[in-house]
Amino acid sequence: MAGENKTGRTRVSVTEQEALDFHSRGRPGKLEITPTKPMATQRDLSLAYSPGVAVPVKAIAADPGCAYDYTTRGNMVAVISNGTAILGLGNLGALASKPVMEGKSVLFKRFADVDSIDLEVDTEDVDAFINCVRYLGPSFGGINLEDIKAPECFIIESRLRELMDIPVFHDDQHGTAIIAAAGLINALALTGRDLKTTKLVCNGAGAAAIACIELIKAMGFNGENIILCDTKGVIFQGRSEGMNQWKSAHAVKTDRRTLREAMDGADVVFGLSQKGAFSAEMIASMAPNPIIFAMANPDPEITPEEVAAIRADAIMATGRSDYPNQVNNVLGFPYIFRGALDVRASQINDAMKVAAAEALANLAREDVPDDVAAAYQGERPRFGPQYIIPVPFDPRLISAIPLAVAKAAMESGVARRTIEDLDAYAHELSARRNPIVAATQRIYEQVRKTPKRVVFAEGEEEQVMRAAISFANQGLGTAILLGRDEPLKATAERAGIDLDRPGIEVVNARISDRVEAYTEYLYTRLQRKGYLHRDAQRLINTDRNHFAACMVALGDADAMVTGTTRNYSTALEDVRRCIDTAPGHRVIGVSLALARGRTIVVADTAVHDMPTAEELADIAEEAAGVAQRLGLEPRVALLAYSTFGHPTGERSERVREAVKILDRRGVSFEYDGEMGADVALNHHRMEQYPFCRLSGTANVLVMPAIHSAAISTKMLQELGGLTVMGPLLIGLEKSVQIAQMGAKDSDIVNMAAIAAYNAV
Repeated sequence: MAGENKTGRTRVSVTEQEALDFHSRGRPGKLEITPTKPMATQRDLSLAYSPGVAVPVKAIAADPGCAYDYTTRGNMVAVISNGTAILGLGNLGALASKPVMEGKSVLFKRFADVDSIDLEVDTEDVDAFINCVRYLGPSFGGINLEDIKAPECFIIESRLRELMDIPVFHDDQHGTAIIAAAGLINALALTGRDLKTTKLVCNGAGAAAIACIELIKAMGFNGENIILCDTKGVIFQGRSEGMNQWKSAHAVKTDRRTLREAMDGADVVFGLSQKGAFSAEMIASMAPNPIIFAMANPDPEITPEEVAAIRADAIMATGRSDYPNQVNNVLGFPYIFRGALDVRASQINDAMKVAAAEALANLAREDVPDDVAAAYQGERPRFGPQYIIPVPFDPRLISAIPLAVAKAAMESGVARRTIEDLDAYAHELSARRNPIVAATQRIYEQVRKTPKRVVFAEGEEEQVMRAAISFANQGLGTAILLGRDEPLKATAERAGIDLDRPGIEVVNARISDRVEAYTEYLYTRLQRKGYLHRDAQRLINTDRNHFAACMVALGDADAMVTGTTRNYSTALEDVRRCIDTAPGHRVIGVSLALARGRTIVVADTAVHDMPTAEELADIAEEAAGVAQRLGLEPRVALLAYSTFGHPTGERSERVREAVKILDRRGVSFEYDGEMGADVALNHHRMEQYPFCRLSGTANVLVMPAIHSAAISTKMLQELGGLTVMGPLLIGLEKSVQIAQMGAKDSDIVNMAAIAAYNAV
C-alpha cells in the first residue's frame, strides 16, 4: 500500500531498538479493550451480563438489525491478514503480521473513531481463509483485508463480498486506488486534460495497480487509453506469458511492447512497481505537463529531484512522506469505513469509492483553514502542483469523506440505514475527532519543516536523554543536553544510551565560554531586585534552568524544556528571572483535558493563585487563543461554586466582574459566567438558564483559582480516566515549556516539540 502510516514531511529515523521498545514497554502491543458502560456496582454487572443481557439477546433474535443498536457491531471492523505480503517485507506469515495489523486497528480508532481488532489467519489456502472469515460476519460491521498477496487477494475479496452482507475491503488495493484517483482528478484539472482522452500508463500489475485501473475506469477513464505493464512489458491483447484473468481484463490492442515505448507521449504514468523503474529517457518522452505518480515504497520509481532535472512542467506524487502530494492510505480507509458503518452498508461499492476520491480531490481545492495553515506558520498550502492531495492531519477529512461515502451508499442502494439530516451528521463526525492529537501532529509537522535548537535543561537525567534522542531522530531539530560531562556520560553508559549521533549536542555549563555573557545579562536584570553580581554568577554556574533560559534569551537556543526534577512553580520562577512576559500577553498555564469525545482547555492551572477580575479576563483571552489554535471555536465558561448569582460570595463577585471586563473589551469569542462546572459541561443543565450566552457546552474553563484547577484535573485524571496534557506555558516572550516532575520521555518530547513550535 502506498504511504501507509506516514504523516510527516521528513523521513523519521527510527532504530530497531527504539521500535522494539515502543511495542514492548508497559502493556505489550498497541491495543486494549475498555468497557464503555459503568461496572462499579452489582446492578451494573447484572445489566451488563446475567440476567439483564437476556433482554437484548431476545431483541436481536427477533430482529437481527437490533445488533447495531445493542452491541458494538455497528462500530467494529476486523483487520484480517494471513501475512503473505507484509508491507514491503514479503511473506513472513500470519503471526509476524500482527504488529502491522494492530497498527492498522490503531489508525482506525485514531482517525475515525472506528473500533477495530486484528485477526491473523494462519493459512495460505484460499478456501480455508475464506471459510474462516465468512463465519465471523455477525461479530463485525466490516472486514478490512490487509497484506494478502496477489492474485489470491482478488479471489478472497471477491468471494467474501458475495458471501457476506457487510463491507469487505482490501485496503492494499482500493485504498491506494482511491487516494491516487483523487490526486489524478486534480492533476488533470491543473493541466487542462479530460478524463476520456488522457493517455495513462500503469507500471506494475499487482493488487494496487489493478485496483487503480478499475477505479479510474469506473470514474469514466477510457480503457483504450490505458496501458498496463508488468515485469515482462506491456500487457497487450494476445499475450500469453505471465498472464492471469485480472491482467487479461485490462489488456489493450497496441503494438507497444516495452515500458519505454508505452510511456512515449503518455500524459500520465502510475508507478506501483519498484525503485528506479522510470528512467530519465522515459520521463523526457512523455507529453507536455506530464503527471507522474511514483508510488513504490519505500523508494519511488523516480524521485521528484530526478524528475525536476528533466521536466520543469511535471506534477508529481509519491508514497513518501518527505515529498509533497503523498499518496497515503490513511486518507482513505478510516473515513470510508466510518461512512459505511454509519449507514450500515452491505458493501463498499464503486460509487462509494468514487465519492471518496472526489471528496478528497474537492477538499484539496478548498481554502486551507487556519488550524491547518498554523502548521505552516504563514506558508499556507494552496491548490496547485505541490498540493493536489490533502494532508493527513487536515481536520476536515473526518466530516468530508464519511459524509460523501454515506451519501453514495444511500444513493446506490447498499445502505440499510438512512441519514435524514446530513448537516447534523457532518457535525457529529467532527465531534468524533480528537483535536489534541491532531494539534500535536500539526506541531510535529511544522517543526520538521523548520527544525529548532531546543535545550533540555536536565540533561543528566536518563529520561531526558532518551527524549532528546527521540527529538533528534524524529527530525525535530537539534537537542542540546545541558549537564556535566562525567555524570552525563556515566548515566548514558549505564542506560546503554549512545549520545554520539547527529542532532545531539552536550553543553557543560561550568566550562562554557558563554558563562560571562549570561552572568552579565542576568545581573543586569536582577541588580535592582536584591541580587549581587556574585548571586547572578552563582545562578549561572550552578543552576541549569537559569543557564538554559539565558541560552534562549540570548539566541543560543530557540527554546527550552525543563521540569522533570523540580516542581512546576520553582522551574517557572527560575525561568521568569531570565525571560519577560510577551508584550500584550499574560503568562498562564493551560491544561488540555481529553475525555471521551471532548477536549477541554482548562486555565489557569499553573501561575495565578487567586486571580483578580482583571486577571481572570486576561486568562480567558489567552485560553480562548489556545482553543482557536487547536481548531476549536472557543466557548468560555468562567467557573465558580455558584451559578448566575446563587449562592452569593466574594469569589463569585470577582468572576462576575471579569465577565463585565470582557464585555467592555468586546472580545470575539463566546463567554459567560459565573457558573458551576456541571452547568458549563452539561447541555441539559445549561438549558435551565435560557439567558446563558454559550451556544453549547463549554470547551474552555476558566478556573476561579489555581487550587480548584489543580484539584479538579488531577482528581478526574486519576478517577475518571481523563487524559491531561500540560500545563502548557503561555505568554512568555521566548519559548519555554515545563514538563511535569517525573515526566516520561514521550511527555518530554511532546513538550519539547511544543516549545520548538512556539519558537520565533
